[in-house]
Amino acid sequence: MTAKGVLFDFSGTLFRIESAESWLRTVLERSGAAVPDEEVVRYTRGLEEAGALPGGAPPLTVPPHLEEVWAVRDRSAELHRAAFTGMARQVPLPRPELYDALYDRHMEPAAWRPYPDAPEVLGELRRRGVRIAVVSNIGWDLRPIFRAHDLDPLVDAYVLSYEHGVQKPDPRLFRAACDALGVDPGDAVMVGDDRRADAGAAALGCRVHLVDHLPVDRRPDALRAVLGLLPDAATAP
Repeated sequence: MTAKGVLFDFSGTLFRIESAESWLRTVLERSGAAVPDEEVVRYTRGLEEAGALPGGAPPLTVPPHLEEVWAVRDRSAELHRAAFTGMARQVPLPRPELYDALYDRHMEPAAWRPYPDAPEVLGELRRRGVRIAVVSNIGWDLRPIFRAHDLDPLVDAYVLSYEHGVQKPDPRLFRAACDALGVDPGDAVMVGDDRRADAGAAALGCRVHLVDHLPVDRRPDALRAVLGLLPDAATAP
């Protein structure tokens, strides 16, 4: 194939969110709440089971009163916050303000780490002249994450669900990404970790490559396989 563009998912593909325990401990320490370690462990387990950490484990179940907002959570900033704070509120925490504080924490650059091979792969694609877009189901602006980790110069376009009002696997989001890059979908590869959401790009004719959503220290080089998929990638002049 002649690949002129690569579309990357964000969470679980290029970056990984911190652990639920780190997330919770950071917010508790900032709040000044004195919580015994055994309670922190219990709260962490409850939040993980509830799927309250964006980018973390999916919920074991979605409460009936949250089913509607959960299904469309990535279509706007308001829906995203309502969905995840609603899931967090299934776990009784010591202070009511902690729910919004937890949501706010997950948007901070310090809460995210790039996978070890992400800078190398993005840099090599740029060297080859391949256009790069980040296509994410998300309810907030992730650009500061890329800037904080010095990866923003390697990205040509960001196509975020909440800015378009549609979420993957809707083909319109992938189409918007291809249009932003100026490439035909048949000349693009979608790289992601979600078989349902990211594979939606195939409906437009994009090739799809999936990676495992693992902790950063357990997935050192999975993105490098993307370079092997592009033997005919354009080279920079």
